[in-house]
Amino acid sequence: MWPNISAAPFLLTGFPGLEIFHPWISISFFVIYVSILLSNGTLLFLIREDHTLHEPMYYFLAILAATDLGVTLTTMPTVLGVLWLDHRAISHEACYFQAYLIHSLSIVESGVLFIMAYDRFIAIRNPLRYTSILTNAKVVKIGLGILMRGFILIVPIIITLSGFPYCKSHVLSHAFCLHQDVIKLACADITFNRIYPIVLVSLTGFLDSILILISYILILNTIMGIASGKERAKALNTCVSHISCVLVFYVTVTGLTLIHRFGKYVPHIVHIIMSYIYFLFPPFMNPIIYSIKTKQIRNGINHLLSFHRI
Repeated sequence: MWPNISAAPFLLTGFPGLEIFHPWISISFFVIYVSILLSNGTLLFLIREDHTLHEPMYYFLAILAATDLGVTLTTMPTVLGVLWLDHRAISHEACYFQAYLIHSLSIVESGVLFIMAYDRFIAIRNPLRYTSILTNAKVVKIGLGILMRGFILIVPIIITLSGFPYCKSHVLSHAFCLHQDVIKLACADITFNRIYPIVLVSLTGFLDSILILISYILILNTIMGIASGKERAKALNTCVSHISCVLVFYVTVTGLTLIHRFGKYVPHIVHIIMSYIYFLFPPFMNPIIYSIKTKQIRNGINHLLSFHRI
C-alpha cells in the first residue's frame, strides 16, 4: 500500500541557482512572449481580413499560428509567475490541465505541419484543381480532425496522472507542468504512462515526420518534371517557408529528445534551457519566416502599416 497522497500543491521551478537573476530573466521572457503574441496575432488578423489570403495554405497557416498562441498562453502565466513573483505553487488540477494543453497542442502542431506539406503537394501537383480539391469544407474537416487527434489522444495519460498518489517530493523541474515531469513524483505503477507516450509519439510526431518527408519526395519528383527552370524555381520557392518551419520544429524536438535521453551528465540548466527553446523558438520564428518568405503576407503587413500611418 502506497502512503497517503499529500494534499500539498506541486512546486514549479525557474532556473535553479540563478534565482537572484529571475527578475532580469523575466524581462527577456516577457519581451519574447509579447513578440509571439503580436506576431502570431497579426498573422491571424491578416488572414481573416485580407481576402487574397483566403486560400487553403493560409487557413492552415492560421491554425499553426493559433496553435502557437495556445502554447504561449498556456505556459506564459506560470513562467512569468515563477520568474517575476516567485509564485511557485500550482494545484494538482491546474497542473494536469496545463500538461493536457501543452501536450495536446504539441500533437496539433505536428499534425498541422504535415497537412501543410500535403497542401504544398496538391498545389504543385494539381495547381489548376488546387482549390477544388482543398475546398473550404474539406479544410474545416481536416482542421477539426487535427484538433480532435491532439486533444483526444492525450486524454488517457492525463486521466491516469490525475489518479496517482504523490507521496514523494512535489517539486517539478520546470516553470510549467509536463507529463514526464509529474509522473516521476507518482507513488504508483506507472508502466502505462511510460509505454503509452512512446506509442503516441510514434503514431503522431514520428509518423507525421515520415509523411512530411514522403510529401517532399513527391513534390521534388513533380518539380523535376517541370520543363521550365524558372517555373521549377517558382514552385520550389512556395515550399521554402514551410520547410523552414518544419526544420525549426523538428530540430528543437530532436535536440530536446537527445538531451533528455542521453544527457544524463549534462547540467540540469541545459535541460531547462532546451525545454524553453522547444516551447518558445517555433512560435517566435514561424511568423517571422512566413513574413519574410511569403510575398502575400509581406504585402498584407505593409498595407496594415501604411494604413496605420494614415
